[in-house]
This record gives sequence, structure tokens and C-alpha cells, in this order.
Amino acid sequence: MKRLNDLAIFGGRPEFHEPLHVGQLYLPEWSGIEAAFRGIFERQWYTNHGPLVRQLDIAFAKFVGVKHAVSVTNGTLGLMILARALEIQGEVIVPAFTFPATAQALAWGGLTPVFCDVDSKTHNLSAELVRRKITSRTRAIMGVHLWGRACAPDDLTSLAKAFSLRLIFDACHAIGCTHQGRRIGGLGDAEVFSFHATKVLNGTEGGCITTNDDILAARLRTIRSFHPSEEFAVVPLRINAKMSEAQAAFALLGLADVPRHVEANRRRYDQYCSRLADLPGLSITSYATGETNNFQYVVADIAPAQAGLTRDQVVEVLHRENVFCRRHFHPGAHRMPPFRNDDRYAGLSLPVTDLLCQRLLLLPNGATVSVEDVDRVCHLVTTILTGAESVRRRLEQQA
Repeated sequence: MKRLNDLAIFGGRPEFHEPLHVGQLYLPEWSGIEAAFRGIFERQWYTNHGPLVRQLDIAFAKFVGVKHAVSVTNGTLGLMILARALEIQGEVIVPAFTFPATAQALAWGGLTPVFCDVDSKTHNLSAELVRRKITSRTRAIMGVHLWGRACAPDDLTSLAKAFSLRLIFDACHAIGCTHQGRRIGGLGDAEVFSFHATKVLNGTEGGCITTNDDILAARLRTIRSFHPSEEFAVVPLRINAKMSEAQAAFALLGLADVPRHVEANRRRYDQYCSRLADLPGLSITSYATGETNNFQYVVADIAPAQAGLTRDQVVEVLHRENVFCRRHFHPGAHRMPPFRNDDRYAGLSLPVTDLLCQRLLLLPNGATVSVEDVDRVCHLVTTILTGAESVRRRLEQQA
């Protein structure tokens, strides 16, 4: 195991020869892929709502316990389509502490994002914070189930009803996660999932919108395609966002493997928690007992005053070791284009979001990360923080 002077910033070799990433990258067994693709080639039905896409819609609706699932090209297009299908105009309250696609999809859908701060403990919207942002122009609330933790669905539902607002959720982190013992997917008016390769269930790319609203589901199915056989409702605009048969094949195969992948994630998550428990200035985000999480995110909070290093300094040292942890969601959606240059967002005060953007990092987890890899990452982090003063001086010399 490395000692302080063996770190790459002091001239040593990187701990990992190949980069170690955050993303899940779970793939089905090759035999399943081969059989599924043989069927696609035999049918010669590659896109335009083939049998595998229809099968996935049914299977995922059953998986999350809703009436309708509408599979699409990716999660971002799912958010865009949902924004259009709501048939509203005006403002939507959304957290600034989220992936930029969450807010930009609303803008693509002709709506105006209103950025809200998040709760310091949950990292999610709260009804109290959202209430302060509601005006006569507000038409909807979009919550994000960050790290797979349910975003105050009960309180936000009550708030939305009180003000006659639509309530939707970005559930891209929440595949297989639960709220009050039920899988996330049927909350609010609709929820959007991502089947990106970095998720615990993937179609290599892809996404899905889930809802119990028959009318909304009909609009969603029509908007996602120009295909003449897929007209379920009268809509003003349509887009090509249909999922391919190849994507559906991967997602269907992966659906059966979700419990196994979650258990593997949990083992690595527990190992991180155990190995890093006693380090001053570092804490790992916890998940509610009694609820199911997919554990695809190992979120570390670096408190610089106690750790002796900033989050960005820790990230720089780990990157030199080929440990490519991520700074989610630096610098915040409100500080990214196009919003940072928009006068409507000038002077926006979101202190918790800004603090989280400065302190949180994601540690590697998923199919490409072994138990031994976690041990090596934990040893690196321990070495860095126990030698914080020397590390800081070295980084300052190299700046």
C-alpha cells in the first residue's frame, strides 16, 4: 500500500494503471445479448416501436407499480417530452443542485426554470423552500430524487394541490428505490428515469416516463414519435424520441439483474463507510433504514476546516492516481449556461447549493470496481487526509 511520499503528486506512479470511474457500467451476460440481438436481426425490426420496446414498457410499468411506462431515447428527452405533454406555460420550480439536463429540459420544453435551494440534510427540495418560490406565474414543481432518496413527495403533493400546481419528478437516480416501501415511479403526475450506461439499469442509453394518468400517457406516447401508427392524442408538436430495439434489449436483460447489481453496490458502499468512518472532515451520505436504495452513488462530504484540504484538492490528488471521482453538481445548474448569463438569475442566493457544490464528491462504484479497488481507494483517501498538510504544501508548490 502507498505511503504519503509514494503519491503521484510527489512523483510516484499512479495507484491505478487504468482509470477508475464512478459510473455503473453493468452489462448483461453475453449469451443473453447474443440471443436478444439474434431475434432483432431475424425480425428485421430495429426501431419504430418494435416488440422489445413494447415489452419493456409493460415490464418497467410492472417493476415500479404504475399503469403506464413510456420508453424514450434517453432521460433528457423524457424530461423534454414531459414538459410539453403537461400543456402548461410559465414557471417551474426546480432545484439548482441537480444535473444541468433537469433544468435545461424545461427550457427546451418552453417553460421557465425557477431555481430553488435544497435542504442541507437531504440535498433535496423541501416544501418549505418551494413555498417561498411560488408566485402567480408558477405552474409546476419538479423534484429530483437525488442519490435515489425520495424528494419529499408527501409534502410536495400537499403543496402542489394547495396551489393547483403540476408535480413531476426527475427519478433518474432512483431505479429500484422506494418511498414508504413502494418503488418510486408513481409519485406526482409523472416521473422520468434514465437508462444511461452509468445507471444501475441501463439500455446503454435510454429513458422512461412513468405515470398513472391515462390522458398524460396518451400525449407522451404521441409526442415521442412521428410514426403514424403511434397517434394516441392530439398534440401541437412531436419529436423523434423513440427507443430502439437494441436499447430495449439491453434494458430488458438488465431489469432482471437489478437486485444482484444493487447488492453488489451495497457491499462496496458498506466497505467505503467502514474504511473511511474515522477520518476527520469526511462523511459518507447515508440512506434511510427501512427503504430500498440502489447504492449506485457513494457520496463523500469533505469539510475543509476539519479535513485540512478542500474537496477540489482531494479530487486533484485522486485524479493523479487515476481515481476519477466526480464533483456533482459543480458549479450548480444556475451557474451553467444558459442560465448564468440570464439577467433573471443574476444575484440568486442559494447558499446550501453553493456549499454542496464545493464539498461533495462521488467515489467509484459499479461493475468495473472490485472490492480490492475499494480498499485501495480508501487507503489513498486515508493517506491523503492524514497527510493533509504535506499534500496541501505540495499542491501549492505545483500551482
